[in-house]
Amino acid sequence: MTLEVRERRGGGSRPPSDRAVLLSVVAEPSRLAVLDALTEGTTCVCTLQERIPVAANLLSYHLRVLREAGLISGTRRGKWVDYSLTEGALGRLHAALPGGGAPR
Repeated sequence: MTLEVRERRGGGSRPPSDRAVLLSVVAEPSRLAVLDALTEGTTCVCTLQERIPVAANLLSYHLRVLREAGLISGTRRGKWVDYSLTEGALGRLHAALPGGGAPR
């Protein structure tokens, strides 16, 4: 079965290439750990630094990739930034999976 056929069968309304890009963003273990942490609610970058064992500059890079993908957003609070999942982020990820259906 081709990717185009699977797309029509319920993989969402996004083109397969868009879905693949979104899934590749979360396929990186550190980014997936960030998303896991943010499912618990808004989290300060300082807390993410404690929970995710990567250098601060690398965490910053992963946060930027997730922001650019539209999965998270950040709000500045003094010298810190609080991160949270964007509305519908988990639904978009679910919809990107084969048979995932439309985004929530």
